[in-house]
Amino acid sequence: MFQPVFGRVMTAMVTPFAEDGSVNHDEARKLAAYLVDVQKNDALVINGTTGEAPTTSDEEKRELVATVVAEVGDRAKVIAGVGTFDTKHTMDLAREAEDAGAYGLLVVTPYYSRPPQDALAEHFLTVADATGLPIMIYDIPHRTGVPVETPTLIKVAAHERIVAVKDAKGIPVESAKVLGATNLAYYAGDDAMTLPLMAVGGSGVVGTSTHFTGARTKEMIDAFLSGDAVTAAHDNAALLPVFAGVFATQGCLLVKAGLAARGFAPGGVRRPLLPASPAQAAAFVATLDAAGL
Repeated sequence: MFQPVFGRVMTAMVTPFAEDGSVNHDEARKLAAYLVDVQKNDALVINGTTGEAPTTSDEEKRELVATVVAEVGDRAKVIAGVGTFDTKHTMDLAREAEDAGAYGLLVVTPYYSRPPQDALAEHFLTVADATGLPIMIYDIPHRTGVPVETPTLIKVAAHERIVAVKDAKGIPVESAKVLGATNLAYYAGDDAMTLPLMAVGGSGVVGTSTHFTGARTKEMIDAFLSGDAVTAAHDNAALLPVFAGVFATQGCLLVKAGLAARGFAPGGVRRPLLPASPAQAAAFVATLDAAGL
């Protein structure tokens, strides 16, 4: 079975915080091991949206990557989120992640400044030239304000180190166009889009609910790849309430609430976020329970 460069199932891991607000490296090690050994993730994405990357310092990012690599780097790939709204800063973070042992990089579309498509392409290509690591472009226009348009994706795919897309645009027809014209591996950035994206040639998921659904998501993907579309659809239907429910509010809030209910100590969130309300947390944990998780 063809195995894409980053595997099939990845989780955008939350960043655990201690009571004093600092990064909790002991809990990060525990969580990373659980995600790989129990939830069967092929790779972990560190310092992404779910990891509250906008609130962590460059030093915290580097140290967290090093911690997770030390814990699971012999059993799973570690992908470091390095994207910012500044090309130079993104390049600096990319080099630091490479030095910390990351296997690959997640580079989000520059946000707030809303660069036009020629500037987007130049940004991605410049970052790709900055290190020797493979890159996954993160296309999430509802957060960044600008989509990476189909011609732009086809253009940058010519770079040998731009190898994948985390697709949170939610337009499978456009994704299919890129898949038909390039060798890029496409990963769903919205958990509920995993199976629909795979139907047009996608590779897997960079998930949020996969903190809890990782092993069963892998079973769904394996069923689809083996030609058993009926089982895959059944698995998808069973997991869909969790796939969708984790985004009832910001995903990291509900993931941390769910992890706390399962005996982990993920800690709180950094401002401007606030923890999930008791009602939000209870509703999400009930969804996990109903799905047998």
